Amino acid sequence: MKAILCKSLGPPENLILEEVDDLIPREKEVLLEVYYSALNFPDTLQIEGKYQYKPSLPFIPGSEAAGIVKDIGPNVRGIDIGDRVMASPGIGAMAEQVCVPLSKLKKIPKNMSFNTASGFPMVYTTSYYALKQRSELMPKEKLLVLGASGGLGFTAVELGKLMGAEVIAAASSEEKLQFAKTAGADYLVNYSDGDLKTKIKALTNGKGADVIFDPVGGDFFEQATRCINWNGRHLVVGFASGEIPKYKANIALLKGASMVGVFLGRWMKEEPIAYDENFDELLDYFKQGKINPSVYQSFKMNDFVSAFNLFKERRVMGKVTLEIKH
Repeated sequence: MKAILCKSLGPPENLILEEVDDLIPREKEVLLEVYYSALNFPDTLQIEGKYQYKPSLPFIPGSEAAGIVKDIGPNVRGIDIGDRVMASPGIGAMAEQVCVPLSKLKKIPKNMSFNTASGFPMVYTTSYYALKQRSELMPKEKLLVLGASGGLGFTAVELGKLMGAEVIAAASSEEKLQFAKTAGADYLVNYSDGDLKTKIKALTNGKGADVIFDPVGGDFFEQATRCINWNGRHLVVGFASGEIPKYKANIALLKGASMVGVFLGRWMKEEPIAYDENFDELLDYFKQGKINPSVYQSFKMNDFVSAFNLFKERRVMGKVTLEIKH
């Protein structure tokens, strides 16, 4: 099979597309013939050795995929050869085949394409977990979403609206804001001038946002903490800016606010039943037409460098995918 290999840490240009041995599924594993693989920001960190999980070299990057079940290992129940599935293997998805634990598979709804399905699991389950379990977002609360045009941000805007919140989408350009508007944002805030706090205060009559969804970190983290409402919840989802900020505890004290961590991988292990319930609810929302996943751009497998560089150049809106099988 063909696979994209990381043999030395560094930029996307270091990756190599080459032939490797076919895979054989082990117990409670499924062998997936990959049609599409989705890229995520952590993939760009992982190939540079900057992510918290550092696989041994060489490795095949890619945490999401969609395709057809080609083979099943021992003790697999509920999945059959030929089923259309989406998968979250964590690693190895940028290849023509990937072995995936049964617990990390979901059947693809009939009206969902492989391309859409490949990028569905991580962003939707992360954002839904953040808003539903971690912040307990309530109808009519004001939700501020930073990086609102990215894969996570877009889904947070969409799900926030679905949950009845008033959503403020914040991004660094008018193009990105207009994209976020298609997810249902009520208000748009351009923070390219570096001023977030003043604009959010103006939109909320000086009170601030009740929930802040923050996959960005960096310079805007402190501004966000200063424009949070009484009893507000600041969701720490990631650090797309590349900078892990420091939290000033006095702000939490003065505002009665909480900083809340959102780590999907740990939650999946600690509370697998709740994770599955969330996932099934999300698939039902899709079937009912209540959410509309957005694939910003799709690339051929051999053009993986261009796909990765969209993240490095901060040009991603929605999801980015690789077409593995023609």
